[in-house]
Amino acid sequence: MTADDSFGRLDDDDYPAYTMGRAAEMLGTTQGFLRAIGEARLITPLRSEGGHRRYSRYQLRIAARARELVDQGMPIEAACRIVILEDQLEEAQRINAEHQRAAGSADATAVA
Repeated sequence: MTADDSFGRLDDDDYPAYTMGRAAEMLGTTQGFLRAIGEARLITPLRSEGGHRRYSRYQLRIAARARELVDQGMPIEAACRIVILEDQLEEAQRINAEHQRAAGSADATAVA
C-alpha cells in the first residue's frame, strides 16, 4: 500500500477508522450504547485483526441520529428502527429521483 492509498481513505465514509472508545467519545456516549445499537442491528462495526470493533464515519452519523432519538426519551430499539426506516426512505427517494431523471432524458431524446 502506498502513502497515496492511505490518504485516499481519509475521504472514505465507509473506512472503519475509529475504535469503539474513540467513537463513543466523539458521540458523547458510552461504549455500551454502541454495543446496544450493534445488538439492535442498526450498525455492524467491522473488526480489526485483533477482534476490536472499528467504526466508519457513516456508521457514526447513523449512531448520532439514534442517540438524538434516545436523548429525546425514545427506547433504543424504537430509535434504531426509526433510523433504519429513515435510511431506507432516503435510499428509495434517491433511486426514485434517478428513475425520474432517466425517464425525463428518455422523453427528451424521443421528442428530438
